[in-house]
Amino acid sequence: MQIETNRFLGYPDRLSLPAGERISFHLSSSDDQAAVSIVRMRCADPDPRGPGLRYEVMNSAIDGIQPCRHQPIRPGSAVIVDDRGALAPGRQFSLGCYIWPTRLTPESQTIMSRFSAKDNAGYALAVSRDKGLTFTACSAAGAPVEFSLDIPLAERNWYWVAASFDEPSGQVTLAQVRLADGIMPETRVERRFEQKGAWRLDSLGPFVIAARATGHGGEMAHHFDGKIDSPRVAGQLFDQTALRAVEPAPRTGSTNADVLAFWDFSIGIDTLEVTDLSASRLNGRLHQLPRRAVTGVNWSGAVHDWRLSPKEYGAIHFHTDDLYDCGWDPDFSLDIPEDWRSGVYALRLRRPQEAGSSGAELTAESFVPFFVTPAPGRKRAKLVVIASTATYLAYANSALRLYHVHFQGLMEHLLQLTYDDIYLQEHPELGQSTYDSHIDQSGRCYSSWLRPILNIRPRANPFNLCTDTHFLDWLEEKGIEYDLITDIELDREGVRSVSPYRVVCTPSHPEYYSVGMMNALMAYQNQGGRHLSLGANGFYWRCAFHPAAPAALEVRRGMAGTRTWESQPGEVHLAGTGEPAALWRHSGFAPQKLVGAGFSAMINDRPGYFMRTPESSNPRVGFIVDGIEQGERIGDFGVRLGGAVGIEIDRFDLELGSPPHSIVVATSYGLGAGALPTPEEFRTMVHGLDGEHNALVRADMVFFETPNGGAVFTTGSISYMLSLSVGGYENNVSHMTKNVLTRFLSDEPFTMPD
Repeated sequence: MQIETNRFLGYPDRLSLPAGERISFHLSSSDDQAAVSIVRMRCADPDPRGPGLRYEVMNSAIDGIQPCRHQPIRPGSAVIVDDRGALAPGRQFSLGCYIWPTRLTPESQTIMSRFSAKDNAGYALAVSRDKGLTFTACSAAGAPVEFSLDIPLAERNWYWVAASFDEPSGQVTLAQVRLADGIMPETRVERRFEQKGAWRLDSLGPFVIAARATGHGGEMAHHFDGKIDSPRVAGQLFDQTALRAVEPAPRTGSTNADVLAFWDFSIGIDTLEVTDLSASRLNGRLHQLPRRAVTGVNWSGAVHDWRLSPKEYGAIHFHTDDLYDCGWDPDFSLDIPEDWRSGVYALRLRRPQEAGSSGAELTAESFVPFFVTPAPGRKRAKLVVIASTATYLAYANSALRLYHVHFQGLMEHLLQLTYDDIYLQEHPELGQSTYDSHIDQSGRCYSSWLRPILNIRPRANPFNLCTDTHFLDWLEEKGIEYDLITDIELDREGVRSVSPYRVVCTPSHPEYYSVGMMNALMAYQNQGGRHLSLGANGFYWRCAFHPAAPAALEVRRGMAGTRTWESQPGEVHLAGTGEPAALWRHSGFAPQKLVGAGFSAMINDRPGYFMRTPESSNPRVGFIVDGIEQGERIGDFGVRLGGAVGIEIDRFDLELGSPPHSIVVATSYGLGAGALPTPEEFRTMVHGLDGEHNALVRADMVFFETPNGGAVFTTGSISYMLSLSVGGYENNVSHMTKNVLTRFLSDEPFTMPD
């Protein structure tokens, strides 16, 4: 029987927290009740060929039947200005800005508004595909009156748009100017309309940029897709040329009292605040995290870092489907007991009548995952596993399987869609991953945990978290004590978060790493820590949590790397921190410098296996290969894939920074034509790039010593962990992992060779 996994949806206010602190849960369901419990995950992968879904039910203060209710999701970004009536116009006013539309539709998309659809009051400047620029004002009788140029706009072109309104005469003037671009000259359209009557222009609500209010409860509609630059409002009639020439920052003592607002988006790019340079000081705030640090109408192409010339980045890119925070009310909170072990936890939600089900008769069960880290002051294990939450967020609600046009061809097999895939297609308001695109086809650069995420739950897509829990399951099976933290702590606390531990383990796919995370791990290794890197494609993309929106990971795609979309020219630097968000190797910190191997290839067909190298006879790595014979196939088995070398693989490379005293202990065999190098690995298209012909397409197991008695061991393959449980946990992958971990946990220091 199929278990319905989305009858209950939810998210925590904190993705990770220490034991002893409080977490709140925000839920939504068509049911009015749920049976609630907390579980600690051992294995989140239900595949019956592996350990299966395994967890411990905890006793908690929230156990039992809890009320539920439906809570809507309202995506769509905007700037909200609480103007307190300052932009409720008098008898005359003008407004205008630059726009770069990216998705024009027959329906109206709002540029600027002070409007209430509920009360039929206010005004709005908008665009649509066929009508071009429109201005809407509400009559005293309560009916909106629309004035339109009826001149279509073109997507991804800069326009100056403006409107002026004279209430006594009912005269409306609209101007739509397509700016010169390349060989195309500037084109202007300006028309005047007249409709006498009484007007109702005060909506009693906020002034909104890129959307309009539907009432007084914060709901908005008619969102704009595209960039807006330098919006302004004047309290008098300005012709479009004069309004366009308004100086945003006049010299001292020359302020124009007729300019009611001039928002300069180039100020505070790394914040959620929008600055008004007029004497009114009508500053605004971002809603649902639209994209800043994007090129504006003044971009010259001379700089690609917005910090060097902010005035060239005076635009904000808004999207109908931007989502940072669902804004759901919390349903209940839990004080995590201080004595709970750290680990992967989840809120489990079932129908009340199925609360005690053993599983066979379940019809609905949902999980809301979170991570518990050790309570301050508690005794620590020698080993800590660092959950790759940045990577989990980068892939959160990925819809690639549905929308990425070459995905099925890339995988070289017929795709089997899950119920979660279908649910995401039916409910795009959940927001997608940083591998997906917005509705206007621009790439998504933000992913937040303040929304339901379907693919980091138990029973989810068997990638990332589900794969990582195979190692947790192995540790539990072998009786090895461990703690768990996340890369959130690594980012925000630095090396202090890992200093208490003898060994750190980064699991199958730590792909997204911030500068704080990278520096923390390198400092840890240099102070004598031991690093067990049990995956691949790690430490690849440079990213950051947004300082002003800390639940959001920010990603930009450079001009290289394995990617499904590409940043617009000039838009590679992060808005939150300003740093370039391309590959770490392009910042001079290739993963080879950290763990000895870095991303080499994707495996799209059959997996491979490892075999020892001649160098593995070196006594320095004798502890690793103890019990493993030369010529023995290491990991020619595995859950689901059938091999320890699969999905994505990493390669040793001295030119990219692999330490010269490293030893390649084992290398891969058996890869086929579907093993293809990542784009930065080749400069021109030639024959023989695949795994059957290209010696650079391989996975390498690498070991090297670090200063002060430390060491690093990396496996170079994402699917390595999927081999641990085969044969009742008794196999050569499990044996080798136990060899390394036993030595790494010992007190005996390592010595760097001369």
